[in-house]
Amino acid sequence: MPSRSTIASALRHLAPHLPAHEFAAVVDHAMDSPGLSVAAPENAAWLSLVAYARHSLTDYDALLVQGYDRDSARFFVADELAALLAGWGAKRKLGEGE
Repeated sequence: MPSRSTIASALRHLAPHLPAHEFAAVVDHAMDSPGLSVAAPENAAWLSLVAYARHSLTDYDALLVQGYDRDSARFFVADELAALLAGWGAKRKLGEGE
């Protein structure tokens, strides 16, 4: 399992302009996610960052409640999610299925 400090370090590199309160929430999510316990720190940080932004800062969950399937909901929030990541200084782009 990656340590909190290695995930935090990876996250600082991935999203250098991420505000402190969101930074802490992303690291907490990575540490609490059983699926990320076997991931490399960089992957855990990235996946946690994307999940946090998608669920907390877009209409993704509302679209799911309205009956959209996962892929359609992701499509409709992709541009907003990409803009959030870019605003945080992320150089990495969303991949297929992220």
